[in-house]
Amino acid sequence: MDCIHQIADIVKTLRDVVNPLNYDQLQVSYRPGGWSTQQIIHHMADNDMNAYLRLKRALTEDEPIANSYREDLFAELNEYKDMPIEMSVLLLEQLHKRMITLLNSLRTEEFQRKFKTQALGLITIDIALQRFVWHNQHHISQIKLLKDSKRW
Repeated sequence: MDCIHQIADIVKTLRDVVNPLNYDQLQVSYRPGGWSTQQIIHHMADNDMNAYLRLKRALTEDEPIANSYREDLFAELNEYKDMPIEMSVLLLEQLHKRMITLLNSLRTEEFQRKFKTQALGLITIDIALQRFVWHNQHHISQIKLLKDSKRW
């Protein structure tokens, strides 16, 4: 699957985008009222942990209900503001390695296993993986746009 290859590139791309940024630049939001770059990166780690657990549940349970979380409230926790981004980047790196190992072991038909979400209803692992990659690319694009805008 092409998505598996794309997952492998997420952290490398993220590192390339954020490595030249200093602390003050990481605190700038990508839009008025939006999250800072630092909050986005911590959100990516939390989101991907949830996605990984949803994947494992879909593989081991019959159409489980995927838990959601209040990402807006997570982003307001001190952890998002005080913890260096490298902690979440390292978490993403290791989590993606585990996810890729798991995905590479799946049979084709296992990508059609399903789970339920509040927002989308019943979706397959295949669709969830496409959304997973899109979500990460979307947030990396937000950071790139901010960086290119030179608003700091």
